[in-house]
Order: sequence, then structure tokens, then C-alpha cells
Amino acid sequence: MKIVRTDQELECTKLDAQLRGLGAELVLLPDGVGEDQLAVEVADADLLLMCYTPITANVINRAERLKGIVKYGVGIDAIDIDAARARAIPVVNIPEYAEETVAEGAFCLMIALAKRLLPMDREMKTSGWFWPAQSWLGADLAGKTIGVVGAGRIGQSMARMAGAGFRANVVGYDPNMTADDMQTAGIAKVDDLPTMLSACDFVSIHCVLTPQTEHLIGAAEFAAMKPTAYLINTSRGAIVDEAAMVGALETGQIAGAGLDVYANEPLDRSTHPLSRLYDEENVILLPHMTFFTQEAMDRLEAETFERCLEALEGRPVLVKSHDKRLRAQTANVQFGL
Repeated sequence: MKIVRTDQELECTKLDAQLRGLGAELVLLPDGVGEDQLAVEVADADLLLMCYTPITANVINRAERLKGIVKYGVGIDAIDIDAARARAIPVVNIPEYAEETVAEGAFCLMIALAKRLLPMDREMKTSGWFWPAQSWLGADLAGKTIGVVGAGRIGQSMARMAGAGFRANVVGYDPNMTADDMQTAGIAKVDDLPTMLSACDFVSIHCVLTPQTEHLIGAAEFAAMKPTAYLINTSRGAIVDEAAMVGALETGQIAGAGLDVYANEPLDRSTHPLSRLYDEENVILLPHMTFFTQEAMDRLEAETFERCLEALEGRPVLVKSHDKRLRAQTANVQFGL
């Protein structure tokens, strides 16, 4: 039995030990592994685990023994699900492990921007002390309008923290949810995205990346935002037109941004299109780690192992996600509520 896990930089020591405990040959591949090398390794594999690495039709079609593709994470945009369906290879993700965790990370970015925590920390470490001045003036969250783009599990957690926790007004844009369901979650539904954006002091992105949501936030959307508003993105980088975002930040069209995800990862300080953001005081950059807590990783590794066992033992793989792309599968899967 052979199992391939890509993105070995994301350490999963418990999961790796459990898989080896099954007697499997576990092949770990680095982030950025080439398609050809991946296809060679997967050709005789029984199971493929991935996090960020693209799983193309070429890789899937050369995998003669593959019993399942397990995304140890949430987003499935890097997997050619149609190619997997054509081969009756089940694809599954782990959608629930970091709902609260990522929402906490997004909220952390929001409050750090509102209170100017990072610039003040840097100034303290440079100067030892400084006195109140207009340039250090922060903002309250209470009474502000916070917009969530995507009102699924993470968006709803974000809304609860902001509304019930900090007495903010929460509005949301999500064409896939009814106004009643969003209201139950404490979110006032707005059907037009630019209209919602124009009312917000903070905008937090929590929708999944699909062809319909790619560059959902572009030049027109930034133009609709207040010059005092902040953008938070802990979902997927490509949901935002990053060139338009850089322009909006440089011209003061928006006040700042807190980013954990990017269309092209990893970032670097020299050649990446977003490298100029490293020096901006009104931008917080994180390396795609708002999910990375001890509790979330424990949940992720445990549930990933459960899905692996189902696939390897020939049982229907449990799909908990309500993503239509996964729910369209008809072979070797069962669906959770």
C-alpha cells in the first residue's frame, strides 16, 4: 500500500505516524513539486493527500490504483474534481476543523488594524515610548458596520464574534443563502455587493473560490468602499483582484488590509507582485496560517485519518462539505448533513 502526501512543509506528525502504522509506504512531497514528478509518484499510489499542490487531470488519469483524494483542509479549487469523478475516485475535504479558528484569525487581523497594534509595537521597540498623537488614533469596533462576504460556517462565526461579542452591526453578501437564514446567524443580508461594501467599515472575506467568485472584489468594488474601510481576507487570495487591491491601498481608496492568503503563494520580498506591501504600515501580512493552532491541527489530523481509512478500506467516504462540486459525486461517497 502506497500513500502520497504533498505539501510536507505542513507538518502532520500524528497523521504520518498513523498512516505508517497501517503498514503503508508514505511518500512526502514538498510544496511546489512539479506535475510530472507528482504524476510519477501517484501512478502506483492507493491514496493521495494534498493541501495546496494542484491535482490536475493528468495526475489523476495516470493514477491507476487511486482510491481517494483527501484534501487535508477546506478549499478544493486546486483539484480537478471532474477528472476524479470520471474515474469514480472520491474527493473529500475536511471542512469543519478550523471554523472558529479561522474566524478568530480574521477577527485578530481586524482588531489589530483598528487599534494600530503592529505599528505601535514597532514604534515602542524602536523608540522606547511615544505619546498620543493624531497619527496613532485607532478605532472602536462597537457601533461599526462589518460586512462578511460569504455567510457559511466561518462567516457566521465571524458575525457572532463581531455582533454579539463587540456590538458591531453585521451585514453580509451571499447569493446562496436566504435572508432568513442569514438573519438567524445575526447577519443582515444585502443583495448587491457594491451597496454592502459602501456601508462597511470592515469587510471580511469568507466565501470559497470558484469561477464565479474569482476576482469578486475588484476595482469597482474597491471604488465603492469607504476610504476609512479595511479589507480582511483569510479565504483565498484569488477572490480579490490583487492588482486592484494594491492600487486601492496606494491611492488611499481604502484604509488598509489584513491578508493571510494570496493568489500566488508563497510570497517573497523581491519578485512577488505583492512584495511592495511588506513596507506598508497599514497592511498586515500573514503566511496562510490563521488555521494553524494546536486544537485545529488535532482535529484536522484525526478527521483526515478517518477519511483515509474509509477510502483505503473501500467504504464510502464521508463528505461533510456542502460544496456543490463535492456533492455532485455519485461514486464511493456518502454525504453528511
